Amino acid sequence: MRLVTPFSVFFTADKSLHLAIRNIFGFYAGNIYLYQLAFRHKSASKDFVNGLKLSNERLEYLGDAVLSSIVADYLFKKFPYKEEGFLTEMRSKIVSRSQLNKLSKKLAIDKLIKSEAFCNSHSKSLYGDAFEAFVGALYLDKGYTFAKKVILKRVIEVHFDMERLVKVDNNFKSQLIEWSQKEKIPIEFCVVDEIGNGYGKQYVVELKVEDKVYASGRDYSIKGAEQLAAGKAITRIEAESRL
Repeated sequence: MRLVTPFSVFFTADKSLHLAIRNIFGFYAGNIYLYQLAFRHKSASKDFVNGLKLSNERLEYLGDAVLSSIVADYLFKKFPYKEEGFLTEMRSKIVSRSQLNKLSKKLAIDKLIKSEAFCNSHSKSLYGDAFEAFVGALYLDKGYTFAKKVILKRVIEVHFDMERLVKVDNNFKSQLIEWSQKEKIPIEFCVVDEIGNGYGKQYVVELKVEDKVYASGRDYSIKGAEQLAAGKAITRIEAESRL
């Protein structure tokens, strides 16, 4: 492993990645290999170690845990009088896959990812996964305290409006379940089809209300398809209630 100084960055083959990390997050990487790996999707990996493809999957796993810990600590101190349910919901709003996908594009992390073109255009978790992998790389490279400072100062405090986020309720499935319980009307989500395979695989979910198909959704994850179906159902319920 070869560590670099801020001055020597300009004379390395990885200059562009070094500078991108410095411009986006405000620090110079120590072990640049960790960040190269963080931005390498498994679809673009051609190297193996002990039969395991060298990709960002392991870093993503680590980064998910580190990011969740940092956000949980931040929210615990930010809202000292809020109950556990509120804190859990707020954390979900920040670290949800859709939110991290948007954040990655906003930070231009999507420009750093190495992946196959087909996967890049079809995988809706690609960008968020890469951000989590980056957090894992940052943790291994600089330690928890430094990683926490970077995530709070360069991400949370800059790109998240907590007052607005408190008011946002974009969990359509949760809203629909609440409506179902209040009205005592049974609902059921069913996976009825799987289209394609590999990175382009999509799931079709039907939402049944009182055993009748009420809406459907199609997405690259079951959860995503359920959310789409629930969103359509809520729109339909609201429209019918105005009749």
